[in-house]
Amino acid sequence: MSPLDLVKRPMPKQEPFERVRNFDEVALGYSVELAREEAGRCLDCKKPGCVGGCPVGIDIPGFIHCITEGDFAGGIRAIKQTNALPAVCGRVCPQEEQCEMQCILRKKGESVAIGRLERFLADWEAAQETTEAPPLPPLNGRSIAIVGSGPAGITVAADLALRGYKITMFEALHEAGGVLTYGIPEFRLPKAIVRREVQYVRSLGVDLRLDFVVGKTRTMDALLESFDAVFVGAGAGLPWFMDIPGENLNGVYSANEYLTRCNLMRGFRFPAFDTPLKRSARVAVFGGGNVAMDSARTALRLGADEVHIVYRRSHDELPARAEEVENAEEEGVMFDFLTLPVRLIGNERGWLTEIECRRMELGEPDASGRRRPIEVAGSEFMMRMDASVCAIGNSPNPLIPMTTPGLEVGKRGNIVADEETGLTSRRRVWAGGDVVTGAATVISAMGAGRRAAQSIHEALSGAK
Repeated sequence: MSPLDLVKRPMPKQEPFERVRNFDEVALGYSVELAREEAGRCLDCKKPGCVGGCPVGIDIPGFIHCITEGDFAGGIRAIKQTNALPAVCGRVCPQEEQCEMQCILRKKGESVAIGRLERFLADWEAAQETTEAPPLPPLNGRSIAIVGSGPAGITVAADLALRGYKITMFEALHEAGGVLTYGIPEFRLPKAIVRREVQYVRSLGVDLRLDFVVGKTRTMDALLESFDAVFVGAGAGLPWFMDIPGENLNGVYSANEYLTRCNLMRGFRFPAFDTPLKRSARVAVFGGGNVAMDSARTALRLGADEVHIVYRRSHDELPARAEEVENAEEEGVMFDFLTLPVRLIGNERGWLTEIECRRMELGEPDASGRRRPIEVAGSEFMMRMDASVCAIGNSPNPLIPMTTPGLEVGKRGNIVADEETGLTSRRRVWAGGDVVTGAATVISAMGAGRRAAQSIHEALSGAK
């Protein structure tokens, strides 16, 4: 019996000194040889825990076995039975907290690199220049409106299109993809990949309507007059600020604005595109999640001399993925831990020049399980900065709840929906993803979309 192979094959990537000067993808992907070697580590468990750890239930052992056999077409087919966005998930999903966390190899070494193998198959399919679409059933006479074209909406669209429903997807922006397009930087998720994944869903017969703001172009009630059901997957695009003095100064951004101007509007390619982004020499990013890492790494690529992550807890409490923190550290992002911004200070022309901060210390764990940060009295100090980006979270845009009578919302403006079905307080209206949970992961939104799609199908067809 051969010994267990306990070490993941590393992901090839651009060198830090090169990648901070471009917006090209950092991770370069596995070669065929690396992918087959990594797939060969899989133990093909009789009771694979990895599948239970996947929010959309991908047949992980099945697609990995296909890679070991060199059957890459079979592998991508196995993934797409439950996941319409394999190239996206293989890049940005936190596999280390989900499917890979349940890998039995992890008990003795490193788990199988499930996400990297999923990306490999998706990229292999793209290189063939043809996408194999599954056979579509005849239309069943029922129609579904989907509000938002992000991960949750795309998942519902694909699942229900494959069951014979006529799907119309409404997107408020001028390009589809939701947070995949406006929120995640090019160097982590190239937009050509998002467009390709969206095109695959459209090939299933989904009608996509852009620049259509539900609640303004048409109300939810108007959609319900034309469709049998509505799924709301409008995301969480309303940024949070810290409510400290000086947040109205020039040079102060929300991460939502900063990343949208760069990603969706191609600000990093000005003047080839019409959206300029002012070069700032010293940038502070408030927060410790993936969005904070994306903002800091974007600032470096836009030409900042110095970029700081300002986070009120310590390194151990960072909520960002470990690989994103590692990438940021490699690229030269500085981390100011146990630090809380309390005031933004500007010059006579209204531009940010300094940030007053206060030192923190960690107390007992709070409801999140992380140690609670406590301010240290008399510890104030100044940081010289000419731009700041607030990346501490988002809430859903209030437009849909404000224009939809009877739609129940939570304290932070999130639509209240049943966790297992996505059903809301309005008849024939389902919701899922960030519009329900607040900002979360791509794959969790997709999982909510799958559950909602099943519930919609059961409600309209009577099937179980």
